[in-house]
Amino acid sequence: MPIHRLADQLVNQIAAGEVVERPAAVVKELVENSLDAGATRIDVEVVGGGLDAIVVRDDGGGIPQAELALALAAHATSKIATLDELEAVGSLGFRGEALASILAVARFSLASRTAEAAHGWQVGGAGAASGATPEPVAMPCGTKVEVHDLFFNTPARRKFMRQPATERRHVEQRLRCLALARPEVAFGFSSDARRVLEFARAAGTVALEARVNAVCGKEFLTNALAIDEARAGLRLYGWVGLPAFARNQADLQYLFVNGRVVRDKLLGHALRRAYADVLHSTRYPAFVLYLELDPARVDVNVHPAKTEVRFRDAATVHDFMLGAVHGAIRRARPDAEQHRVETFALPARSTGVAGAEDTPRAPPAGGGFSYSAPYRAGLALGRPGAGMGVGDWALADAVRRLEVPADSVPAAAEGDGNYALGRPLAQLLGVYILAENRGGLVLVDAHAAHERVLYERLKRQLAAGAIPSQALLVPESVRLGDDEIERLLAEREKLGRLGFRFDRSGPESILLRGVPPLIAHTDCSALLAELASGSAEGDSRHLFDEALDAQERVLANVACKAAIKANRHLTLAEMDALLRDMERTERSGQCNHGRPTWVQIGMPELDRLFLRGR
Repeated sequence: MPIHRLADQLVNQIAAGEVVERPAAVVKELVENSLDAGATRIDVEVVGGGLDAIVVRDDGGGIPQAELALALAAHATSKIATLDELEAVGSLGFRGEALASILAVARFSLASRTAEAAHGWQVGGAGAASGATPEPVAMPCGTKVEVHDLFFNTPARRKFMRQPATERRHVEQRLRCLALARPEVAFGFSSDARRVLEFARAAGTVALEARVNAVCGKEFLTNALAIDEARAGLRLYGWVGLPAFARNQADLQYLFVNGRVVRDKLLGHALRRAYADVLHSTRYPAFVLYLELDPARVDVNVHPAKTEVRFRDAATVHDFMLGAVHGAIRRARPDAEQHRVETFALPARSTGVAGAEDTPRAPPAGGGFSYSAPYRAGLALGRPGAGMGVGDWALADAVRRLEVPADSVPAAAEGDGNYALGRPLAQLLGVYILAENRGGLVLVDAHAAHERVLYERLKRQLAAGAIPSQALLVPESVRLGDDEIERLLAEREKLGRLGFRFDRSGPESILLRGVPPLIAHTDCSALLAELASGSAEGDSRHLFDEALDAQERVLANVACKAAIKANRHLTLAEMDALLRDMERTERSGQCNHGRPTWVQIGMPELDRLFLRGR
């Protein structure tokens, strides 16, 4: 086939494929136009998931009659006029492609009225992007856009659309994003004549919180940490969910850059890093975050859909977001409600239970607990056994001398001996610690809890400099395969900062000369062999994965291998020491892999189990 020019209609349809991928994309473009026009209320209606009809109404500034037909032409916009304006664009739309792209693949009508006009004007068509003659129409001030028979002239594209219910959900999700971006604007959404969403206009200092509460639900804000940090011309504010509030899918993640909904790999990586050691690999964090910076520092003209951005100083933005979110999670202290176990549902009433009280027994005063009180460095150090840490019964002398920073120690209970995690009662099945606090019972996974305690101590040592190495009285020979030895030698400098000292002593052996004091009591030869073999797995737990912080990954693996194992008998003193160490440790609610370390079973749950008060 010889080279030839494509027909304008085909060119428009090809261009529309980048902008109009599904009904939700049409809604996004039209609603963003309404927001740029200064609308205070936007109503969206769809029929058949948006494939049959989409109607968007707003009360914005409107389009003058003389510009109405031009608005349908490709690359016609009121947002920018020069390259300088493009590089610092603040509006949501600027390419002048949306209406022309929609018109190329649907039957379309546009009606608008300005405040100065006596009535509105309407123009439309199906495939004719220019040359249409506006006609008068009675309507209130604002704009109304109707899109019918989406992809009517591109049947192959329509064939790939999902069921109407699926497309409706995509539209609804897109509107939720836009509603979060602009809390001062009221939004309404109807599908097949049924009202689906209604977000009232919020005003004042609590406007954003009210909108987040309406879109994400009260449960999110109850289990979220507020963030508001600024540095180097960047500001990040919003909410990040607690690790205990993690989701099975990424359905509660909203990220905005200068008010624009974005999907950005750089920011996504920063968020994953922030949650890396408190979230299980199969769980997803919840967040609503707003990043603000000079528009000249971010390029929004990356993709026609404008959902991707590129930062001029990407490393600065990445580190700022990572530090802000990581710091918020680090400063958080677990609450009993966030770790509460919900028991199975029971009937509202039950008969034939002898001896049950008429009313549920109230838990003791002050039931439940929170770490929200100011921290104090002296955590009951004067009481017998209270100052004992894990290092006093299991770790090396160097660890016993490890100082705990004052700002990482939660407030101790008053002199009555009531601690946040309570006093230990027994060890269950060689795995769990059963304790009692003022709120009821506490179940602790001993291995997971000890793992977090060791991990945080190793990180503090690493942050203070290289972890010291404790020389072995008799160096140990470790037999390994040639590939494993090569991997260890390649990472010797990095492992040296972690306290491991070793040399090759033969074709298939390593001579281990020194180990981190924190794990001197463990089988260090076996641990080094596990590190060598683990680094060859090549999966998400790759020890030296450069995409993450390799050193912290090694620390996490070392802590996991060195933590107390199942079926190890613990005395009450040892269990008490572990509980006290947990209270002194940041992020002790999850182990390094994101599994919970403890749960609270409150008195109401226990009463329900035994039908008390029914």
